[in-house]
Amino acid sequence: MNDGQAAAHVLDASAAAAPRPGLLRRAAVLARETPTGAIGLAIVLTWVFVAAAAPWISPFSPTAPIRSMQLPGAAAPNGARFWLGTDHLGRDILSRLIWGARTVLFYAPLATFSAYVLGILMGLVAGYKRGWVDEALSRVGDLVLAFPALVLYIIIISKYGSSGFNIVLAVTIAAAPIVMRITRSQVLDLRNRAYVQAAQTRGESAWYIMLVEILPNARGPLIVDACLRLGYVIITIGTLGFLGLGLPPPNPDWGGMINDTRQFAMVFPHMLIFPCLAVSSLVLGFNLLADGLRELSLRD
Repeated sequence: MNDGQAAAHVLDASAAAAPRPGLLRRAAVLARETPTGAIGLAIVLTWVFVAAAAPWISPFSPTAPIRSMQLPGAAAPNGARFWLGTDHLGRDILSRLIWGARTVLFYAPLATFSAYVLGILMGLVAGYKRGWVDEALSRVGDLVLAFPALVLYIIIISKYGSSGFNIVLAVTIAAAPIVMRITRSQVLDLRNRAYVQAAQTRGESAWYIMLVEILPNARGPLIVDACLRLGYVIITIGTLGFLGLGLPPPNPDWGGMINDTRQFAMVFPHMLIFPCLAVSSLVLGFNLLADGLRELSLRD
């Protein structure tokens, strides 16, 4: 290794050894530097709080009907007892939205995390090993991406039934090839850097180099895409629920709520409006958060 490479390695090592800002400090920087990201973070954290506090802030059971409010006497929104009204079965819509937030904020991050674990591992191996390994993994990804995502979801869930596990499985299979492509492109750019060559010279294993030297330096685009991916997954879960392929009833599922009440939309529009607003606001929050993180990454 010549003097220039050694100097570059020392600079890379010192940068890697520098202390990274904590999570709270990063959130403060995001709020101060990017108003768009701060708004998105506030929306996401609000829904996270609602989901976490569901057992304490939900005024009624999300599944049990309130007998006196069943059709034809479904209640419109009012500030006395039912803030958002009741649905066609006499269930409190606010309570179902609160518990539905817990459902979507459990399965959407879980499905996204699973897709990222699989996609990152495939992308690391494909980009670092190259050759026939890269070719084989890329062809597998192309084969999955050749199917329209919604068709793939319907095939998997129709085959194995509607459940939380099958939703996670379907999203993982459909999203992992996209994550693999992002990771692979980052690895191809980073694999020839000085710190990677220094690790190879030290005799480090391929997995050490991929996970310790390359992956932390590829995290920026992956984090931004993860926020966007969470929004896509939330829409996917809502779409599956609307198509009757989401969580089985009477689970409080925002997409299922839209599907169950759409036939009453002309008479009781509040049944349809509030679940749609819940889905839209959460997706908007993740998209704004992703925009803020992208702005920060471009400034660094």
